[in-house]
Amino acid sequence: MRVTYDLESGEPLRAVLSASGSHRALLCPDDDQSISVDELGAIIDGLAGRLHALGVRRGDRVAIVLDDGPELIALLFAVAALGAAAAPLNPVYTTAEYAFFLGDLAPRLLLAAVGDGRAAREAASSLPVVDMVRSAGEHPTLYADGVQAPCSSTFEPGQPDDVALLLHTSGTTSRPKQVPLLQRNLVASARATASHYQLAATDVSYCAMPLFHVHGLIGSTLAQLVAGGTVVTPRRFAPSRFWSQARDHGVTWLSASPTFHQAILKHAGEQVETLRFARSCSSALAAALLERAERGYGVPVLEAYGMTEASHQMTSNPLPPAARRPDSVGISAGASVRVVDEAWIDAPAGTPGEVVVSGRGVTPGYLGNDAANAASFRDGWFRTGDKGLLRDGYLYLQGRLKEMIIRGGENISPAEIDEVLLSHPAVSEAVCFGVADEKYGQVVEAAVVLSASATEQELRAHCRGSLAAFKVPAKIRVVDAIPRTPTGKVQRRIVAAEFAGEQ
Repeated sequence: MRVTYDLESGEPLRAVLSASGSHRALLCPDDDQSISVDELGAIIDGLAGRLHALGVRRGDRVAIVLDDGPELIALLFAVAALGAAAAPLNPVYTTAEYAFFLGDLAPRLLLAAVGDGRAAREAASSLPVVDMVRSAGEHPTLYADGVQAPCSSTFEPGQPDDVALLLHTSGTTSRPKQVPLLQRNLVASARATASHYQLAATDVSYCAMPLFHVHGLIGSTLAQLVAGGTVVTPRRFAPSRFWSQARDHGVTWLSASPTFHQAILKHAGEQVETLRFARSCSSALAAALLERAERGYGVPVLEAYGMTEASHQMTSNPLPPAARRPDSVGISAGASVRVVDEAWIDAPAGTPGEVVVSGRGVTPGYLGNDAANAASFRDGWFRTGDKGLLRDGYLYLQGRLKEMIIRGGENISPAEIDEVLLSHPAVSEAVCFGVADEKYGQVVEAAVVLSASATEQELRAHCRGSLAAFKVPAKIRVVDAIPRTPTGKVQRRIVAAEFAGEQ
């Protein structure tokens, strides 16, 4: 039976956990920690009370540097319960990176695991640092200057229009921008995701993605929590342990980027009988990997399309028996979607244009960046910067508009060439980019990581079998690794600069 959710709700984030119960909400397989809904609620309320006693108020920001796990999830809820904004940061950042983000965020305090987060603590300077302490069999608690923080029993609760999460864009093409996501944005996105995949209290999600990113936090975690059921949250994702952990805990679905799926499948084990689908998001899913993943998992693999500015999911392929289209990112599943031309007129079906979205999950706008807001928002729609087309309600992406290669007046999608290179059996990773050229303006080049022997001539010949001559890379470099973000997205401009001397 199809599960339905109230997608028009404007609830505060804490309300999604208002139901009581003894069933598992969070499970950490690394230390066999199992937290019920009631226990999670008590942990959240206790942390919120201690944060309030430490001076956190509505509208404040709290920077968080923690490894994944139940404590980070509880902290995000606790900060939101106060009407403040959590800003989770990547635990592997350098001191210089932390210095930039902490300076940009101007948080009330920095929260880190006791004895951990050295680089973040060095960057904090005069910013107050609060220690998270967890002990076996006890609720996690907070210490400031070595003294346990008291717990305030009363505080004004957070509201739907309060900023709950403050994240930065990747900054690969410009200075990172602050993206505020309201409590109602997160709840709307989580409920839409739960509805699309028909999640229920009997489901068990496996969170492979980091929790400082919307994919892991909203796509894998909040979507399951709003539906009830359980989220399996390893502290450090180990691809080789997925199979046994998924079997031990009855996992019914997982979501990951293509890079993470590759890592899991590389250590393929006995299929998980309880698994009913797998989801792929955060970067394009190559056809060859989709086929391999469906064989390895033994279940349908659904490609989705999401962005931080939309609180993650915007479209997704549907569950069977509805049609899954492997070369598309599916149908509307969290946002309204249009494809428009340069005059802001809807492009005819099958005609490429810019993908724009609107909906309850979309951020109200970047913080303190009028220029970016003027460029990215129009008439209530967010301009994704992606090129795509709609056909029969399904969205087909053709790459980033800013990454399009223009060779002699011909527009070339680098994603199309990536796909062809990845179809070669010796290529495990591929990224194509444009290089300045006096004659053509730009020419196509590529970098590949090989899993078997292949020459540049063989790879170019393979491309000629599927691509027009002007799209075939003029040069293909074999490299040891391709730079990616922590969630597995290829950093195309960094690759171009590193391998082609692009300035």
